[in-house]
Amino acid sequence: MTIVVICMAIVVFMPMLAKVPLAMMMNKQGGYDNRLPREQQKNLEGLGARSKAAHENCFEATTFFAPTILLVLALNSVNHTTAYLCIMFVVVRLAYLVCYWSDWHLLRSLFWGIGMVTVAAHYYLLLS
Repeated sequence: MTIVVICMAIVVFMPMLAKVPLAMMMNKQGGYDNRLPREQQKNLEGLGARSKAAHENCFEATTFFAPTILLVLALNSVNHTTAYLCIMFVVVRLAYLVCYWSDWHLLRSLFWGIGMVTVAAHYYLLLS
């Protein structure tokens, strides 16, 4: 169960990791506008825009992963397979971020799909 909880924590805090290059790109754009950061982010291009999208997508991914894992925990269904699926989700989400920042859009989409398959696999295991 510890691995599953650690993976949950990583996923929950992953948006903060994704914010680092976004903040760096905002800072390069004349300084980080802490009063209106979202207005500043609208003007980002290239790596800055991709970093913003990656940051936002981390929140979106959390909405799929967190309830799934909470359900697995609530039903006391943690086993080796669920732990491996959690690890796989974290790994592919980190790879997803790298691909987003690097503008490797096809590989990024592949990693997104693999991540969603790991989430769906939890439900399959719960129902079987």
